Amino acid sequence: MKVWIDMTASAHVLVFRPLIALLHARGDEVQVTAREYAQTLQLLELHGIEAEVIGRHGGRSRLGKAQSLGSRLRALRSWAREREFDVALAHGSHELTMTARRLGVPSTTTFDYEFAWLQHQLGCRAATRVVTPDAIPPERLARYDAEPPKLVQYPGLKEEYYLADFEPDATVLQDWTIDRNRTLVVVRTPPDVSLYHRRSNPLFPQVLAFLGSHEGVCAVVLPRTEEQRDYVRGLGLPSLIVPERAVDAQSLIARSDLVVSAGGTMNREAAALGVPVYTTYGGRLGGVDEALIRDGRLRPLTDPRALDLTRRGDASSGRVRREPALMLELLLSALD
Repeated sequence: MKVWIDMTASAHVLVFRPLIALLHARGDEVQVTAREYAQTLQLLELHGIEAEVIGRHGGRSRLGKAQSLGSRLRALRSWAREREFDVALAHGSHELTMTARRLGVPSTTTFDYEFAWLQHQLGCRAATRVVTPDAIPPERLARYDAEPPKLVQYPGLKEEYYLADFEPDATVLQDWTIDRNRTLVVVRTPPDVSLYHRRSNPLFPQVLAFLGSHEGVCAVVLPRTEEQRDYVRGLGLPSLIVPERAVDAQSLIARSDLVVSAGGTMNREAAALGVPVYTTYGGRLGGVDEALIRDGRLRPLTDPRALDLTRRGDASSGRVRREPALMLELLLSALD
């Protein structure tokens, strides 16, 4: 079977890494396309996944996004037309599902945040199958033409599936001078260029100022873009560390004492790995985060002084692992 996978953001590399391994083990042929955005290409290289780079992010403006979408759709259609794929898989890449539909290829899109309105109006309507966590109420997805049997849902977090075989790298901290007598905090910046998060988050600079000047903290900040990296470095705060390039974030999270994230994936990775995590997300909370908050696995943050900076012990007892073969089965159900 010939499988096409399109990756347009950093998290997609993590989601598909174990699934690509499973497909190869079955004897399937997998071809990957990728968009140049954030650390996507660096993570593909880090995980040894070959990809055809097609297009780049359109930036902050709606016009730029629209122009980027149009040019990338044309390029993907030209690239995929002669390859005769049996199925196409994506994590929120509406470019893939739109192109696959145009070419008559069954496709599946999966995601775990339901309020990216435009993205899902395009991607879900074009897809053959839509796969989401069961924490998202199905009635929230009906407006995207995603209802059973087109909609199928899985238990738990996607991170619990793709981290099932993960064991942290003990050397992940060796590139930086980190005093392990201090509390190690991993910080993820907001998704500033996302259409569903257009307003700035005033809490996040407060978090940086608090942690960056705290003598008992080492905070590793993982920016999404070069603009964010330059901004954090420009603060000149002594307790902040900003890596030069993409890092093994999952190992870093596993070695940390807590995580503070303005996004989503890193929050859920911490929850899956049993690490205390706070969210500063300024947009509308989705069903997954709502469920994590109800279960006490994610803490909303409104004041950085409320952070519990206590060093933690072994959190392995809080870790959840799920079989990625189930995720692959659901994604391939587009062929049914």
